[in-house]
Amino acid sequence: MTQVTLEKPATRAVTKNVTSAADWLEIADTLAEQLASTAVVRDQAGGHAHEQRELIRDSGLLSLSIPTEFGGAEQPWSLIYQVVRRLARADSALAHVFAFHHLQVSSVLLYGNNDQIRHYLTTTVKQRLFWGNTLNPLDKRTIATEHPDGGYIFEGDKSFCSGARGSDYITASAWHEPSQSLVVAGLPTRREGVRVHEDWDAIGQRQTDSGTVSFHNVRVQPNEVLLYPGKPWTPAAHFRANLAQLVLVNLYVGIAEGAFAEAQRYTLEDAQPWFTSDATSSAADPYIQHRYGELRVKLRAAQVLADRAGELAATYFAKGPEITAEERGDTAIAIAEAKVASHHAALEISNQLFDITGARGVKREYGFDRFWRNARTHTLHDPLDYKLRDLGRFTLWGDYPTPTSYS
Repeated sequence: MTQVTLEKPATRAVTKNVTSAADWLEIADTLAEQLASTAVVRDQAGGHAHEQRELIRDSGLLSLSIPTEFGGAEQPWSLIYQVVRRLARADSALAHVFAFHHLQVSSVLLYGNNDQIRHYLTTTVKQRLFWGNTLNPLDKRTIATEHPDGGYIFEGDKSFCSGARGSDYITASAWHEPSQSLVVAGLPTRREGVRVHEDWDAIGQRQTDSGTVSFHNVRVQPNEVLLYPGKPWTPAAHFRANLAQLVLVNLYVGIAEGAFAEAQRYTLEDAQPWFTSDATSSAADPYIQHRYGELRVKLRAAQVLADRAGELAATYFAKGPEITAEERGDTAIAIAEAKVASHHAALEISNQLFDITGARGVKREYGFDRFWRNARTHTLHDPLDYKLRDLGRFTLWGDYPTPTSYS
C-alpha cells in the first residue's frame, strides 16, 4: 500500500475520557454550539469553512465509525446519525461534510479487503484524516483505463464532490467502459493530477465544498482499488446507499429541528401579537399555537421514523459481508419512510418559520432563510417521487426497492 505523509497544522486532541454514547453526544453539542456562533455569517459568505472543519477534527468525532482494533471509537451508525442531526440543527453544511467523512469510512469497510481496511483506517486515526467524496456514480465523465503495470489511470471530471475541498483522502469512482461498471478507489487528495475546484455555488448548503474534482492522468495503484469493475455487487456493497440515504434523512431532521427551535425562541422572546388579536403575547395567540401543534406532529413523525431506520441500519451494518438482500431491503424501506417524513418536515417547518415570526423574521441578521435554502437544496438530492413509488410497490406487491446508489 502506498504510504502518504501529510503535512497539517497542529491541532488540539480531545482530552476528555470518552466512555459512553452520552459523552460523544455531549461533545457533539459543544461542537454544535461552536458552529452555531458563526453559522449565519458563514452561510451568507459561503466558501470553505477551514476553521470550523478543524474544530470537527479536534473534537475526535471523526473516529466514531472506525473499529477499535484500528484505534477508533467503534460507535454504531445510530449514534453517528444522532451526532449528524445535532450538528445539522446549527449548521447543516458542516454536518453534511462530517457525515460524508463517515460515509467514506464505511466505503472502505464495505468494499475493501482486510489489508486495505487496516491500512486506511489505522492511517486515518493516527493522522486524524478527513475524508471527502468523489464517488458520484451518475457522473461518468471520469474514465478508468488499465495501467500496464496494474491498477488504473483516472481521467476526467466529477461533480457534486461533497467535502473534497480541504480533505486529506477521497473515495473516487471512474467509469470502466469495457465492463460497463465502476472502479472505486481510495486516494490521497493531494495525489498528482487531482485538482479540487472551488466552483460550488448553490442557494443552500453553501459550505459543503460540493464542487467539481478533476482527474488528469491520475495513477491508481492496484492496492488502492477498493472495488474492481465487473465484480458483482453484494447486498453488503449495496448497503452503502442505505447509509448515504439515511445521512440525508438526519440532515433533514436536523434542519427541521433547528428551524423549529429558532421559531420557538423568537415567539417566546421577540414576537409581538397581531394587532387585531386579543392575545397578550404571540405565544398566547391560538393561531400560532395551532401552527406549533401541527409542526410538532410532523417533526415527531420524522424523528421517530429516522430513529427506527437508524437502529435498523446500525444492526445490519454490524453484520458486514453477511448482510442479506432481505435485510438490505427492509432497511431501504424504513429509510424511504423516514425520508418522506423528514423531507416534508424540513420544508414545511423552514417555510412556516416565516409565517410564525412575521415580517421582522426576514431580517438578514436572523439568517432564518438558511434553513429553507438548505432544506430546499438538499431535498433535491434525489426525487422524492421515486421513494413514494418504492413504498407503493412494497405495499402492493412486497417488492423491495431495486438496489442502486440512491435506493
